[in-house]
Amino acid sequence: MTTPVSYTLSPRSPEAHLFDITVTVLQPAQTGQIFSLPAWIPGSYMIREFSKHIVTMRAESAGQAVTLIQLSKNSWQAAPCKAAITLHYQVYAFDLSVRGAYLDSTRGFYNGSSVFLAVSGYEQESCTVRILPATGKPYADWKVATSLAAIDIKKKTGFGTYQAANYEELIDHPVELGEFEHLSFKACGVEHELVVAGRHRADLKRLVRDIKKICEYQITLFGKPAPFTRYVFMLFVGHNIYGGLEHRNSTALMANRDDLPAPGAKDISEGYLKLLGLISHEYFHSWNVKRIKPAAFTPYKLNQEAYTRLLWAFEGITSYYDDLILARCGLIDEQRYLTLLAETISSVQRGPGRLKQNLEQSSFEAWTKYYRQDENSPNSLVSYYTKGALVALALDLYIRRESQNKLSLDDVMRAIWQKYLDDGKGLAEQEWEQLASEITGLNLSAFFEQALRSTQDLPLTELLASQGITMHFAPARKQADRGGITSSTENRTPLPSLGIKASLETQGLRLIHVYDGGAGQQAGLAGGDTIVALDNLKAVDLDQLLCRYRIGDEVKLHFFRRDELHTVKVRLQAGESDVCHLSLGPDGGKWIHKQPFPSSKQTGAAGMET
Repeated sequence: MTTPVSYTLSPRSPEAHLFDITVTVLQPAQTGQIFSLPAWIPGSYMIREFSKHIVTMRAESAGQAVTLIQLSKNSWQAAPCKAAITLHYQVYAFDLSVRGAYLDSTRGFYNGSSVFLAVSGYEQESCTVRILPATGKPYADWKVATSLAAIDIKKKTGFGTYQAANYEELIDHPVELGEFEHLSFKACGVEHELVVAGRHRADLKRLVRDIKKICEYQITLFGKPAPFTRYVFMLFVGHNIYGGLEHRNSTALMANRDDLPAPGAKDISEGYLKLLGLISHEYFHSWNVKRIKPAAFTPYKLNQEAYTRLLWAFEGITSYYDDLILARCGLIDEQRYLTLLAETISSVQRGPGRLKQNLEQSSFEAWTKYYRQDENSPNSLVSYYTKGALVALALDLYIRRESQNKLSLDDVMRAIWQKYLDDGKGLAEQEWEQLASEITGLNLSAFFEQALRSTQDLPLTELLASQGITMHFAPARKQADRGGITSSTENRTPLPSLGIKASLETQGLRLIHVYDGGAGQQAGLAGGDTIVALDNLKAVDLDQLLCRYRIGDEVKLHFFRRDELHTVKVRLQAGESDVCHLSLGPDGGKWIHKQPFPSSKQTGAAGMET
């Protein structure tokens, strides 16, 4: 099949982590064809500078070398030529994440935004990519997994030619190369595939059964049919890794191998629960951000930041539904869900930054703050993921209360999805709020002013109480205390605190964060310091050391800042009451349970079809 632009990709030197890539343009621009590589990847809002990984580059036309001039950090222009032009370049691929490209002698993976140069003027034209196998006996069993549309491939391995309708589609289908396990299943009649790479010993059939429940619930929630005819989960497992990145017909995932369900296990471990939540989150993005998206992302501006104040709606709402769906489809019970919810509330409450940055600012400043966090970040920012999830919870419960449980956030999401199907347009900055009010018939302006544009705490206590759930805060019993379910609202006695978060390392307790107003900050401690002794005892377990002191006691700390040893006296403060505990009443938590789906279009309170 001949297209105006065609690519080839070969894992030519896995041991050197190099992909060989060519792009051929049949009719290059008469003034000299321009090529460019994206500076970031949709779904991860930070400039990544993928062009820094290009190692070599040359061009030819009709057998002759063509001069290339670099125009910017990520764009090049070829000298004018009359015949087709082919650009040859190598990409260094050793980014073990879901965002970039990776290649070694055991595995290959890439996102198109990190390897495929865009051809100026041809971004909306169809293109093909030929994926070639690595040469040599060690790679004889390698295969290809991708959600790209196949044109001419080998059925056994998947190597061959694939097609994309345009450049944006080309870079929105990641590719896994190597030896992996492949399982398939149908959810609401749609073909789904699970590809698992990396060494493991796990019950993948159970994983497939659980993923199917998640998929079928979400497809039914938004309404059949699904927005794709085929979907691929691409999971790489290893040690101490975690992450996910959504794509239109697939998702790239990373997890600890021990988070997979063990053979014969019946329970859901903390690690497996985390993995299921990640899968639920990325799959929900198939609707919420891959299709329904901010107007600022239509189209994506891949050479520069694309600012929006709406990330709370796309990442926050998705973060609300990811765990809720695990309960609604029967994978966890309401007690387990409420434990997860309490942990989310605690994580937001513990951050002083929630009192300084509102949610719209958090969304808008993701490029410079959320994705570039440092030791002071908890004091200066709030996460549009976690606080966004709490805003979604509050909005859901508010709509249910004000409509006497006739409407919910589910109705809003379905109606916004229907709007996308009708016009395919992105949402303007205030449009999400306007639609929510129209769909529910409620005046939500005051709610959104508080939730999005102020730093006031959300009215979760009263909203959860409307669902039969009591919420209270207590001091942490230890550094790792994240809250959860309790049958009692008895007040705890605060424990002495240094107002720090630390991790145990070889030399001592390394300070990750020093919280505003805490004892540690007042004494001059800073992020990156390493406490080696407290009252002349080796600092190993901070909780154990502090439990023998009282609030107001003065302690002597020895710590290193860089290579300099310091001594300081610190007066212990009372720990903050910032750990959330939820208790469930006899008839509480009904919104957690599986909700009835509309069998046909219904009319909301405002007379708008939902």
